[in-house]
Amino acid sequence: MNVKRKPGTGPNNSLGRKFQVWIAQHARAMLVSTGQLSKNPIGNIFSIAVIGITLALPAGLHLIINNATQILENWEGNVQVAIYLKPHVDEAQARQLSQNLQADSVIENITLITKEQALNEYKTLSGFAEALEALEENPLPNVLIIRPNINSLSSVAGSELIHRLSNMEEVESAQLDHQWVNRLIAILDILKRGVIILTTLFSIAVLLIVGNTMRLSIFNKRTEIEIDKLFGATNSFIQRPFLYTGLIYGAGGSLVAWCLLLLLTFIIQDPVNQLSILYGSDFAINGLNAKEVFALFGIGSGLGLLGSWIAVGRHLSATEPT
Repeated sequence: MNVKRKPGTGPNNSLGRKFQVWIAQHARAMLVSTGQLSKNPIGNIFSIAVIGITLALPAGLHLIINNATQILENWEGNVQVAIYLKPHVDEAQARQLSQNLQADSVIENITLITKEQALNEYKTLSGFAEALEALEENPLPNVLIIRPNINSLSSVAGSELIHRLSNMEEVESAQLDHQWVNRLIAILDILKRGVIILTTLFSIAVLLIVGNTMRLSIFNKRTEIEIDKLFGATNSFIQRPFLYTGLIYGAGGSLVAWCLLLLLTFIIQDPVNQLSILYGSDFAINGLNAKEVFALFGIGSGLGLLGSWIAVGRHLSATEPT
């Protein structure tokens, strides 16, 4: 026997109705949250500014590291390994060795300087061209100039690379300014770890700032919350506007942090350009790219939402009508 359903009572319509209710509840919570924030604009602006400064510090250090890495990558000739091949290794063997080494992830690129090129360059620069013409054979070896990959190189990897290259049959000797490279890599490692530590500490700070703000807000609305619970309001219903408030705090703080970084980049751009001109470089300060800006807003909003959720969940359960 077929049962006729009344219009608007099918499963699809029921699901659509639930979705509409869900949207309406969140829209109401958003409006309530925005209205509450507008009642104390000065205090909320200060809270958002504090969150923004807190987020800007690790983000600014991350920006400095990115630009420092770019400088190092463009600073040719300072971080390189000179591989002097044995006299019996001809040009074809040197090219084959270069191709084999190119597969190493620690090596960025390799340049082959043949013995003929080295001799011609030495004749031009030394001023002893006539004396060198008297030599019966070229005494210079083939040389491979290797530029390590700064991003994947570490002090241990650098030492292992030199040891591995020195033990090759075709290699007479391998030279690398260990002290320069080790200092360089150590500084980058310290800065990168510093970013991780600062990001963790300041993330906790954002959680505490948002959590304390939500705690005070719940305390100020304690009577209103108790009345809502007497009329059957659930914790989720009461919690929702506070969560949106935390989300707005986090997103607003991320916006402040981004603006501070843009201002910092603008202020130092001109002095950096002048310094680049003096060194004959075309380096320019790079700000956060689109992916990093999206990550900044995602982290800030997520921390605001998480801090609000933790604080509201803890204090709301303790607020019961008497």
